[in-house]
Amino acid sequence: MNKPIPVFDGHNDTLLKFVLEKGTAQERSFFTKSGAGHIDLPRCLEGGLAGGLFAMFVPSNTGQDFSRPYNPADPANYAEVDQAVALNFTSAMIAMARKIERASQGQVRICRSAAEIRKAMEEGSLAVSLHIEGAEAIDKDFNALETLQAAGLRSLGPVWSRKNIFADGVPMAFPSSPDTGPGLTDTGMALVKACNDLGILIDLSHLNEKGFWDVARTSRHPLVASHSNAHAICASARNLTDRQLDAIRDTGGLAGINFHVAFLREDGRHDRTTPLETIARHAAYLVEKLGEDHVGLGSDFDGCMLPLDLKDVSGLPRLIDAFREAGFGEELIEKIAWKNWLDVLERTQSPSL
Repeated sequence: MNKPIPVFDGHNDTLLKFVLEKGTAQERSFFTKSGAGHIDLPRCLEGGLAGGLFAMFVPSNTGQDFSRPYNPADPANYAEVDQAVALNFTSAMIAMARKIERASQGQVRICRSAAEIRKAMEEGSLAVSLHIEGAEAIDKDFNALETLQAAGLRSLGPVWSRKNIFADGVPMAFPSSPDTGPGLTDTGMALVKACNDLGILIDLSHLNEKGFWDVARTSRHPLVASHSNAHAICASARNLTDRQLDAIRDTGGLAGINFHVAFLREDGRHDRTTPLETIARHAAYLVEKLGEDHVGLGSDFDGCMLPLDLKDVSGLPRLIDAFREAGFGEELIEKIAWKNWLDVLERTQSPSL
């Protein structure tokens, strides 16, 4: 069996999964292959996942029973989160990442720069780059931002699909334009500038359209949407319009393809029979709009409904085969799989970091 093409993935919710499962009947080891969730180390090795942005998302109700099916229509899932609660829960996810790194004996590394990611990948270690999805853990004075950056935070999405002190999140509505509410607050614009200064990538996924354009006017860095697809193919509010894609292209940014079936399908249905060629169709469209150097993968592993043919991270070689069947050459596949992500991370981080 040939070694799979390495993948650096722009978004997963694995740290959240492991924190929520801790102390429950569902608790498992990151180092044991499981049928639960989408990611563990054995399945990463099987599928070729060499690294990624590991998101730290704080649910609206951190005490709810997460063994029960998630209901996206429940308004309680979008309630505002207290900053102290969010910071404490984010700290638990950082601690989980550090414990996994320490127990891995070098098989997992928390990386603080693109250079460290490259070195980890070259040496066969899983490269973990810490990301915040929804900045509720950050206070208006950005003291927590300084602390979290020192702990390894290198990417941040100001919002999830709910409102906070920085901006309004876009609802996961279909069919819908992403133009759903007001843009960044003054504090949100200050957050963008602070992240620029600290070498923290700003992630546009989950921002509504006005927020997107506010970041475009405020940020000095390339525009990046870590896990969003083409609105022209799937008219979800979570996806990117052609005009937004033009802006990402013009700044030398990147869009990461989300594997969630409802963000892929023309009908927006939660249908796991969605073929992998649908992901390849989004990839082809994004390459056409952005150019081959500005498209990556942003799976949303452990936070989405995957196509059955993918199943979990071990299925990544089947997706690579779908790209080949769609006529993608090996050089383009490697760019989408990992090279483009490392390039944009390099360009958003200060040389001193």
